[in-house]
Amino acid sequence: MKKLILGLSAFCLIAFTACKEDASKKVNEENVVVAAERDANSSKFPQIVFTETEHDFGTIESKQNVETVFEYKNTGEAPLVITNIASSCGCTVPQDWSKAPLAPGESGKFTVKFNGSGANNVTKTITVSSNTAKGKEMVRIKAFVKPDPNSPMKPTLATPQIQS
Repeated sequence: MKKLILGLSAFCLIAFTACKEDASKKVNEENVVVAAERDANSSKFPQIVFTETEHDFGTIESKQNVETVFEYKNTGEAPLVITNIASSCGCTVPQDWSKAPLAPGESGKFTVKFNGSGANNVTKTITVSSNTAKGKEMVRIKAFVKPDPNSPMKPTLATPQIQS
């Protein structure tokens, strides 16, 4: 048993002393510079700032198609990429936004169309998914939709009369 332990010890001593080359000489300086730049940029995010976050169409007729344009600017330190824009329902359709990265300081826009469905006060939310720190930003549209005079009236519940 002593011979086995002595043999293993000698083997380890030879193995560790054979790898005496300085590890710092194996580091590629170019890779260190690239990694440092990547780490410095990893804390920089784009930031999206809208000229308005809520648009009010005012009073519109039922089923009247209206649209507005939301403008935004990248005020952050990295390129802004909008991956998706979605609305809270099918009656509101966001479209025409750029899929290309938006450099810091540049502006963009997208259109939102609303088909005038609903009645009275209507508010719809549009969610902008992007590579900002939050990941999602929201804008809203609202309108007062006049009830359609040609739509069938909903029956109202009559109060039962109690006869004595």
